[in-house]
Amino acid sequence: MTSYIDPDRQAWEAFKGLPKDQPIQMLNLIKLKPKADYPPGHPDHGKHLTGLDAYRAYGRTSAAVFKRVGGHQVWAGKPQVMVTGPQDAEQWDLAFIAQYPSTAAFMEMVRDPDYREHVKHRTAAVADSRLLCLGLVTPGEGFGE
Repeated sequence: MTSYIDPDRQAWEAFKGLPKDQPIQMLNLIKLKPKADYPPGHPDHGKHLTGLDAYRAYGRTSAAVFKRVGGHQVWAGKPQVMVTGPQDAEQWDLAFIAQYPSTAAFMEMVRDPDYREHVKHRTAAVADSRLLCLGLVTPGEGFGE
């Protein structure tokens, strides 16, 4: 099974090609490791933290950078049952949508030196993930409009 933790080069290049001045939302689907996997030398190495502990540390420590670039969480939910889709694959522990004023703001966040340090908690926590960039649209009256 292939795990996805960070964007690959092709996806990152496509993301960088999006308009830089329009708000975006990022759908995050996260599968956590049972035990956080910090590398030797990291202050949390050997502390027996769970993946959830490490992901919460990522959220706490990166919050200031997230807010500084204009990001905010617009929705969070706890995945329960895959009603349509594979029952034995892609089971998620966390699901949320974060909004940014632009792709440029998101790129500013991930390039920030403090964020690059804090993201080590995410790397220790996450077994698999999906990150889908969404453009904002005004919903219609029916589904999918």
